[in-house]
Parts: sequence; C-alpha cells; structure tokens
Amino acid sequence: MGAVSGRGRVRSAAAWGAVGLLVIAGWLLAWRLAAPAAAGGLAALCASGAAAAAFLPLAGMWAAMAAAMMLPTAVPAVAVWRDLPRPASGGAVGTLALVAGYLAVWCAAAFGFAAVQAGLAAAGGLGPTGAARPWAAAALCAAAALYQGSRLKAACLSRCRAPLPYFLARWRPGPAAATAAGLRLGLDCLGCCWALMLLALVGGMHSLAWMGLATLLMLGEKLPGHGRHLARPLALALWLGAGYFAAAVAAAAG
Repeated sequence: MGAVSGRGRVRSAAAWGAVGLLVIAGWLLAWRLAAPAAAGGLAALCASGAAAAAFLPLAGMWAAMAAAMMLPTAVPAVAVWRDLPRPASGGAVGTLALVAGYLAVWCAAAFGFAAVQAGLAAAGGLGPTGAARPWAAAALCAAAALYQGSRLKAACLSRCRAPLPYFLARWRPGPAAATAAGLRLGLDCLGCCWALMLLALVGGMHSLAWMGLATLLMLGEKLPGHGRHLARPLALALWLGAGYFAAAVAAAAG
C-alpha cells in the first residue's frame, strides 16, 4: 500500500512539475519577446508593419503569452481536479490531459488575437513599436470595461471560481474526458479574460511588467470570495483608461 501511495505522489509531483515547466517556458519566450530586436528578441514582431505581414509568428507569440499568463490563473482549478479521487481525476495522466485541453483553447484563441493585432496594424491603429495609438487604446479599454460588467463574463467567472460542480456533473473516465474538461475550462477562462488579454496592445506586447500585472489581475478575479471585490474597481480603472486616451485623441485633434 505504501509503495502504491508513493508512486501516486511521484506521479502527482511529475504532473505539477510539467505544468510548472510549461509556465516557465512561456515566461522565457515572453522574456525573449521583451528583448530588443537588435539583441535577437522578438519585439520586432510587434511593430505595425510586421504585425500585418508575419501572421503565423504573431499567433505563436500570442500562444506563448497565453501559456505564460493564463496557466498560472488555472492553477486553482487544476488543484481542484487533482483533489478528486483518482478514478475521477485520472491521476497524473488525467491532469496533463486537462491542461492540454485548456492550452488548446488558448492556442486557438491566439490566432484571433493575432488577427485583431494585424487588423489594427492595417488600420493604422498601432504605432511603430506595436503599441496601440490613443484612439485604438481608448476603444480597447472601453470594450474591456463594457465586457467587464456583462452577464457572459459573470457566468464564465462563476464557473472558473467554482469548477468542482462542472467536474462532477460532466465527469467521464479516461484521458479523452479529462481533455474535454480542460477544453471547457479553457473556454470559460477565455470568456473571462479575452478582453483583458487584448489590453496587451495597450500596455505593451513586450512589457514583462504589464504581463505580470495582467496575470495577477486575472488570477485575482478568479479567486473565490475575494475575486468578486475586484470586478467593479477594475471596470472603473478601464473606463478611466478609456477616458484618458479619448482625451489624448481630442487634444491631438484640437
């Protein structure tokens, strides 16, 4: 019995280690993104001209950002899955299948984020460094503020904060079912965070400080109890940001 328990602990540690390595890999890629182009970084991808021309590398960059920023926010839900009895969670294999499904959603969403960035670049909404121009930044902040108070976001957040009922209601044995649970978790997470992720175009695609702050905000929103107190202040901050950029547009026009 002790040997079986010991093997279970080893598998659990291996599963969490794999998740940790994925997060580290994402942040290492983000660090390379933040490096100046002259130093071999990927920041040149964020430039307005490159954003319109290099779509696939741009989507890969968004996928790396998603792994770095969104996997940490999913750790509480993954921990809930790991706490299920082994027949339900599937052990280490089931955990990795759950994470794979979760990441698949964000990798698919990366193409959408890249399309938005390329579209803004084509419309002249991005500056030479890839940061949104004031009118585009105002639109992005206003869209995020509006979505912040929507019923859809509230519904997605409620499931992200308490994933156990979904896990129990839809549970099926096997890695395929764990992957399906991860896909659903990823869709809920995307429903929570897509608008905030797009604000990387405002804060700076190659700003590690912005990525870290956004990760903390998105993680904080998903925490049971305390996360509910963050929604309204965050919406207010987004409206203030939209107003600031709109004022900048008006000042430039005057």
